[in-house]
Amino acid sequence: MRSLVSAISPLNWIGSVRQWHWISSAVCLVGMLMFALTGITLNHAGRIEASPQVTTLEAELPSERLLSLEAVHAERAPLPDDLRAWFADEWQLRLPARAAEWDGYEVYLSLPRPGGDAWLSIDRVTGDVLYERTDRGWIALFNDLHKGRNTGTAWSWFIDIFAVACVIFSITGLVLLKRHAANRPTTWPLVGLGLVIPWILIVFLLH
Repeated sequence: MRSLVSAISPLNWIGSVRQWHWISSAVCLVGMLMFALTGITLNHAGRIEASPQVTTLEAELPSERLLSLEAVHAERAPLPDDLRAWFADEWQLRLPARAAEWDGYEVYLSLPRPGGDAWLSIDRVTGDVLYERTDRGWIALFNDLHKGRNTGTAWSWFIDIFAVACVIFSITGLVLLKRHAANRPTTWPLVGLGLVIPWILIVFLLH
């Protein structure tokens, strides 16, 4: 019984809260800086000039690769594996097994990506290929990472895990604030200010 009381004593409990607080702060540090900075760049996106760089590639498919397109009779289907391998060899372009749009004359594959865009078009009659990639720079890349735009499943999981770590960081910080509030009279006024200011802006100043 004495060991159980010792295990749940306030000092041990606060020690655990401190440990969770510094661990979550270490995990969140770089991510919080990135999301804070990209919050500023997103808020002023209209004032930040970008110089998109467009890369265009053109080619003509070999006859054997063109034949592989004739075997597809669906409106939406991925490019055949041998054709994607051809693009990897010729252009070092690794195309995902994503469904493309097919009709009797053309295959169109949209390739959205963080910080830019890309697309691929193949003429099913002549075999003419046109690929275009647009890069909008590092700021656009990090802005899209902030929004989770066209970032894939792995980044989506990272954002969720990062958000949980931020919640732990905030809650443990609140517990530590309560622990030391008696010796720091401005603690709760500052916490209240952080709550009141956003609500004032939302209620009175948002259009």
